[in-house]
Amino acid sequence: MTAEEFEDAVGDSLDLVPAALMDRLDNVVFLVEDEPPPEDPDLLGLYDGVPLTERDWGVQLPDRIFIYRGPLVRLCADREELLEEIAVTVVHEIAHHFGIDDARLHELGWG
Repeated sequence: MTAEEFEDAVGDSLDLVPAALMDRLDNVVFLVEDEPPPEDPDLLGLYDGVPLTERDWGVQLPDRIFIYRGPLVRLCADREELLEEIAVTVVHEIAHHFGIDDARLHELGWG
């Protein structure tokens, strides 16, 4: 899958995330990268920011949600599975924006 096709798949996956959830995001950008940091080569996505539960509501840089193409493409057998896995990854990272930790996400089935 080319980088352009993957970015289209990310867009399609973002469309699968409920609008009510997307509407509640505050100052967040989504970025597609080819590979995660070398120290975590299997990472599918990453939230980089200050969760809403920890903000002081002063001036904040945008939170960033990274989606990593390489590990996702290698994990999935076809585009349909890829779309689903991207959507799960996006929801997982959005949850971190709302202050939900990995343990709770695993309990909820979004691990």
